Amino acid sequence: MDKKRIVREGYNQIDKKYLEKILSNLEEMSYLQEFISLIKKKGKVLDAGCGGGLPYTKYLSDYFEVFGVDISEVQIELAKKNVPNAQFYIKDMTELDFPEHTFVGILASYSIIHVPREEHYDLFVNFHRMLKSKGIALFTLHSTDDPGSIEDDFFEATMFWNGFDKDKYLKMLKEIGFEIIWSKLVGDSLSDSKHLFVLIRKP
Repeated sequence: MDKKRIVREGYNQIDKKYLEKILSNLEEMSYLQEFISLIKKKGKVLDAGCGGGLPYTKYLSDYFEVFGVDISEVQIELAKKNVPNAQFYIKDMTELDFPEHTFVGILASYSIIHVPREEHYDLFVNFHRMLKSKGIALFTLHSTDDPGSIEDDFFEATMFWNGFDKDKYLKMLKEIGFEIIWSKLVGDSLSDSKHLFVLIRKP
């Protein structure tokens, strides 16, 4: 099973349908506003798994120089149209090679959950490397252990998710060197499940 191909082809297929749904529920915007408030107002911010650029990338672009990356070619084309003042790249977030200390902030909203979980530790290490000292990150993660789930009808497409439980993620992030500002379990607007939101800082 090529997990990343499932995710890429799924988000290519759902096109604007997913974007319209998430725009109808913006409960998490308050967390994004807190993320922004903790970052120095000048600098570069990475939106890892930016999708079609709405609403988060567009909102961030009002404050920062934003770099959006996504594995889906179709979603990146949407993002370029929706947020013309940001820079976008079709890229697997686990393969990012920006220089050390590039970003003052990193956002990964509902995107790490699609990355094979055996790559999560190294992904966090690379995020830590790319963050400046005192940089802030906001991640959406699984809250329960899930070695891998496939849904055949996610906006009429097939989609893959996986992740670890809350305690393992918090331990992992601390081991890497992040300071946990807060962690919260937040209901998913698209299902009955809850996700772990973590707001963290690189000391």
